[in-house]
Amino acid sequence: MKPRVIGIDASRIAVPKVTGTERYAQCIVEHLLQIATPFRFRLFVRGPLELSVPAERAEFRVIPFPRLWTHVRLAAELVRHPVDLLFVPAHVLPVWCPVPGVVTVHDLGYRYEPEAHPLLQRLYLEFGTLRSVRQARRVIAISQATARDLVRFYRVPPERIAVVPHGVDRQFSPRTAEEVARVRERYGLHKPFLLHVGTLQPRKNLVRLIRAFERVAATDHELELILAGKRGWLAEPIETAIRSSPVRQRIRVLGHVVDSDLPALYSAAELFVFPSLYEGFGLPVLEAMACGIPVVTSRRGALAEIAGPAITCDPLSVEDIARAIAEARDPVHRPQLVRAGLEHAKQFTWERSAHLTLDVLAEAIGTRHADTVSSHTRREDR
Repeated sequence: MKPRVIGIDASRIAVPKVTGTERYAQCIVEHLLQIATPFRFRLFVRGPLELSVPAERAEFRVIPFPRLWTHVRLAAELVRHPVDLLFVPAHVLPVWCPVPGVVTVHDLGYRYEPEAHPLLQRLYLEFGTLRSVRQARRVIAISQATARDLVRFYRVPPERIAVVPHGVDRQFSPRTAEEVARVRERYGLHKPFLLHVGTLQPRKNLVRLIRAFERVAATDHELELILAGKRGWLAEPIETAIRSSPVRQRIRVLGHVVDSDLPALYSAAELFVFPSLYEGFGLPVLEAMACGIPVVTSRRGALAEIAGPAITCDPLSVEDIARAIAEARDPVHRPQLVRAGLEHAKQFTWERSAHLTLDVLAEAIGTRHADTVSSHTRREDR
C-alpha cells in the first residue's frame, strides 16, 4: 500500500532574513523529517531549497509564482496533485484548500496591540487567521496563551487545538571566549552591553526599553544598549527615541544578525532584555538562557508562561523595566540566574516539538502515529 502523503508549505524556510516564524518553520520541518514514520512528506517551495532530507521520506515540489503564492499557486497544485493532508507552519491556509489542513498559529498579538500593526496588515492577519482556524481540521498553538486566545476570540473548540511549544536549537549554548571575541570584533562591541534581539516594531516595546536604559546608563557610563534585528513596520517612533536620547551614542542598532553569530552575541551580552508588549511564545528568551546570560522580560502574553527564572517586569512601566534590569545585573544574583536559566532552557527541544506535531498530523489524517509522543517522552526521561 502506498504511504499517506503529508504536504508541507515550506515557503517560509528559504527567506534571507529569518525571524521567529521562519525559524520555527525551518526547525519543525527539519526535525519532522528526521522521524521514522510511515508517512511521506511533500515540501512545497517557491524556489530551490537546500535542506538535508532523506530521499525515502520526502520530496520537493518547486512551484514559483510572483504573487498570492499560497492562495493561487499552492491551491492549484493541490488540485492537480492532491496530498492526504496539508500542514502550514505559519497562520494561513489557502483560501480554497481542496485537502484537509493543519495550521500553526503563533499569536494573536494584533488583537492586543492593534495600533502596533498597519491597518492592512492587521486586517489580513485578522481575517486570514479566523478563516484558517475555522477551516483547519486541527490547529497547533505554540503556547497555552495562544490556545486561550483562539478559544476566546475565534471560539475554536479546545479539542481541536494542540499546544506544541517551540524548541531551542542546539547551537544556542555558552560560547567560548574566542568565539565571543570574534563576534565582539565583528560588530564593534568593545564595552559591556544589554542586548535585545527582535524586529524593530512597536510590539517589542523598544521606546520604553530605551527610556529605561537611559535611567540605568545614568549610573553606569560604560554600558551600551544593542538592538539586533531588522527594521519592521511602524519603526519611526523607535528611531526618533534613539535620535533624541541623551545617551544616543551608547545605543546601537545592528540590523539583522545572521543565525550563526547569534549564540556568541548572546554569550557576549551582560543581560538580555525583552520587555515585549505581547508574544505568542518568545523564543529569544530561551535562546538567551541557553547561552548562559540572565534575562529580563515582560509578564504579558506567553512570556509569563515560558520565562521560568527570568526577572519579569511590567512592560508599561519604564521604572519597572529599569528596576528589573538593575536586579538582574546584581552580581550576587547573576550566577543563580544563569544556572537556573540554563536548566530551564533544556526543557524545550525541537525533537519533542516535532514528535508532538507529528502526532497532531497523524490524528488529522485519520491514523495514529503509534506511541510517538509517549516513546519520545520516555527516551527524554532516561
